[in-house]
Amino acid sequence: MRVEIWSDIACPWCYIGKARFERGLAAFPHRDRVEVVHRSFELDPRRPRGATEAVTDMLVAKYGRTPDEARAMEEHVAASAHAEGLAYVTAGRDHGNTFDLHRLLHLAAARGLGDALLNGLYRANFAEERSVYDPAAALAVAVEAGLDEAEARAVLADPDAYAAEVRADEREAADLGATAVPFFVLDRRYGISGGQPAEVFTRALEQAWQDRADVADPAPEPVADPAPEPVGGPAPECGPDGACEVPRD
Repeated sequence: MRVEIWSDIACPWCYIGKARFERGLAAFPHRDRVEVVHRSFELDPRRPRGATEAVTDMLVAKYGRTPDEARAMEEHVAASAHAEGLAYVTAGRDHGNTFDLHRLLHLAAARGLGDALLNGLYRANFAEERSVYDPAAALAVAVEAGLDEAEARAVLADPDAYAAEVRADEREAADLGATAVPFFVLDRRYGISGGQPAEVFTRALEQAWQDRADVADPAPEPVADPAPEPVGGPAPECGPDGACEVPRD
């Protein structure tokens, strides 16, 4: 069974949702039969590369919050992260364009190091106050994850490297009806939006697995998949309910 996860390095609920999903997967009896594939999505694709700002300033501008409300939002997310055993820094972090990070993640996936780099980027961004939007910092994290420095440096220097793969992931998310990230799709049957509780993921995995067992001779996967059936509760914008809103034109 395949689980695809659309997420963005800039999304705190993607960081938390990954931990919750992994806890839910650990409780699933057939976890060794599950293939997890990480897909790219940008929450702020219109932001110029290299243009960063403080996370709290971004929240004020994007959601019309006061500075105090923005700081409270961050404190709430930090509490949720800490409940999952994750470190989370609420002050001094910045926000920027993640396209180059997604290109690096595709390189890492091609080298069998996708999960290691994703974890490293999340940790650097949310727990270590390292600006992964700085190419030098992103390169350092890539090397720490096991990528060859020269190869990673070459990808960062070439804006076309893995660009098509990132765009393809984003188009597919739109085709599947993603309205928020993290967005989890189980066997192209069920969709889960947001960093839901671990128990929701376990139940969804069990349901998807049972559906597979009920199909004696499954048809080949169609080229254009319908929107997967939603599972779990609502998960609105990048706030207290566990998801970051997908940008709309």
